[in-house]
Amino acid sequence: MKAIVVGPDRGIADALDAEGVEVTRIEGVASGERLRDAGVDDADLLVVTDAGEATAIPVAKERNPDLKTVAYSPDSMPEFVKGVLDLAVDPALLDAATVAEELA
Repeated sequence: MKAIVVGPDRGIADALDAEGVEVTRIEGVASGERLRDAGVDDADLLVVTDAGEATAIPVAKERNPDLKTVAYSPDSMPEFVKGVLDLAVDPALLDAATVAEELA
């Protein structure tokens, strides 16, 4: 399984790695080009940890419609993303290890 984590880690990248998931991180702006370079076309999972990078979700889904998208952030995702988001989890409610175990 391949995952891309966008935004501050919040522990999710290491937790996914511990579950045997191949993780690529994008820090800063997750543009279409950066998502492509990170392997979004072949990825299974996109985890966005910063609501400010929510635009990455529809951009990634356009390139890879089968991509599972997860928001792992204490902030609400914008309305325009909610229609293509598969799962939203607040890190205060579920720790990264639990989320990674379920996703893997």
